Amino acid sequence: MQLGMIGLGRMGGNMTKRLTRDGHDVRTYDPGVDSTASSLAELRDMLDAPRAFWMMVPAGKITEDTFQELLQLAEAGDAIVDGGNSNFRDSQRRHREAAAKGIHFVDVGVSGGIWGLEAGYCLMAGGESEPVSRLEPIFLSLAPEDGYAHVGGAGAGHFVKMVHNGIEYGLMQAYAEGFEVLEKSEFDLDLHEIAGIWRYGSVVRSWLLELLYAAFEVEGAKLEKIKGYVEDSGEGRWTIEEAIAEDVPVPVISAALFARFASRQDESFAAKVSAALRNQFGGHAVKAAED
Repeated sequence: MQLGMIGLGRMGGNMTKRLTRDGHDVRTYDPGVDSTASSLAELRDMLDAPRAFWMMVPAGKITEDTFQELLQLAEAGDAIVDGGNSNFRDSQRRHREAAAKGIHFVDVGVSGGIWGLEAGYCLMAGGESEPVSRLEPIFLSLAPEDGYAHVGGAGAGHFVKMVHNGIEYGLMQAYAEGFEVLEKSEFDLDLHEIAGIWRYGSVVRSWLLELLYAAFEVEGAKLEKIKGYVEDSGEGRWTIEEAIAEDVPVPVISAALFARFASRQDESFAAKVSAALRNQFGGHAVKAAED
């Protein structure tokens, strides 16, 4: 199948390789790297109608700008796919804007990271049945066996991926807290070894645990080569916002997001307030700030 891939970063580049390896005709555009096209207009002209464009660019302004430019270039019957981590509300709006011009819009949640080239990508597609069915050869090539589903209408793909990433936050935080308890214990524990044996037969075995085992190998037994600063890309926040709107309690995902916030502080002002209050009401000692 023919496809125009827009964005050749860590994900888009490897997805292009996987599709090409599977026999698909992939034309590309990325202003930052060598591509088959030097502009979106040129990419359009390289594709046969009805065209399929796949945006694999960061969520936010660049996705919006790319989508709006494609709306002006595409023709009725063409399909625009957003494979980034866009907010599902934005995807629903883009679906409406595209539909007004007779253009299809499909939102696809993509999970797999840098390992997707060989292992495949889990794909969660949202949109109407006709364009999703037409694009299915692409989805089946990108996904491992049983790793793709058309999960619902417009926005459903990015909604499911949003919750997927919220769950990911909670799982990562559980591992993080558990391994900190191990690291602080009175025992001289080999955390690399423990992560290794937990991969086999343990009820907490998972791909994330395999990645942690690999991280200990690369970053040191105490992860001494890296700083404990953890960003978030938005999906955890959006999951919590939707949970509040739906009156669903999500204490684990919420705590995991707040732990990421805490990781970015050199020193917590809230902790200073607590220390000052304990000193005021109970005379508890405080530690002086370092110059």
